[in-house]
Amino acid sequence: MSETAKAAASEPVLLETRRGGIVTLVLNRPEKLNALNNELATALIKTLTQLEEDASVHVVILTGAGRAFCAGGDLGAIGKGRLTGGTKDLEPLLRSGMQAVLKIRTMPQPVIAVVQGPAAGAGMNIALAADIRLASEEATFGENFARVGLFPDYGGTYFLPQLVGPAKAAELFYTGEMIDAQTALRLGIVNHVYPAAQLESAAKALAEKISQGPAVSIRAIKQAVFGAQEKELTHALEQEVRRQIHCYLTEDCREGIQAFLEKRAPKFQGK
Repeated sequence: MSETAKAAASEPVLLETRRGGIVTLVLNRPEKLNALNNELATALIKTLTQLEEDASVHVVILTGAGRAFCAGGDLGAIGKGRLTGGTKDLEPLLRSGMQAVLKIRTMPQPVIAVVQGPAAGAGMNIALAADIRLASEEATFGENFARVGLFPDYGGTYFLPQLVGPAKAAELFYTGEMIDAQTALRLGIVNHVYPAAQLESAAKALAEKISQGPAVSIRAIKQAVFGAQEKELTHALEQEVRRQIHCYLTEDCREGIQAFLEKRAPKFQGK
């Protein structure tokens, strides 16, 4: 959003601001398009846990600094671990993301994802975990795991089929193609699309409207709509971690990440 678009890389990887009962969390690695590393994922789950227990917080807005919402996992960092053949750098990131997604979906306060630019891979799935998604006309979305030989994580295999149906979800997963904001709106992935200049004010207006509502009622509604899914979501997330690690150790994943870093088309061998 505008007040954080120029956040310096030396600042914390997660920014938090409060206005009344509304807390805004900003993923703050703009130089990396807010790509997720262990530091950011850990900060996100820690902050969400603190907010969950704060009765003065009525609504949480989640967005990104700069021109992206979140580009997904930091493939530069993940790729270094893949070259060694180990999972010590990947599994903590998956586990932290798993807990963050569970927290977003089950914490008592409504969470609004405000997507002003690309939301790719795990970044898209963090947005899908939110109760409500608002997007700029410049936003794009993509489940682009297969493009680098990886498996969807952060709840994507659970959230996306619910929103768009299994056949369309399969297409998006298999191809890894990015879609624009209007397509996301038509598919039911986002609630509303706004011109870029209006996105921040629209998000604040919606958050204010919810914040001024009856907190007990709203929290009970969230529990009924989303909280009851916790067991199924947890199972899906565990399966994603297992399958992601399996795919991560394949030769196709090594090739996919290397091709991404070298900005060339991958040559997959099915191994």
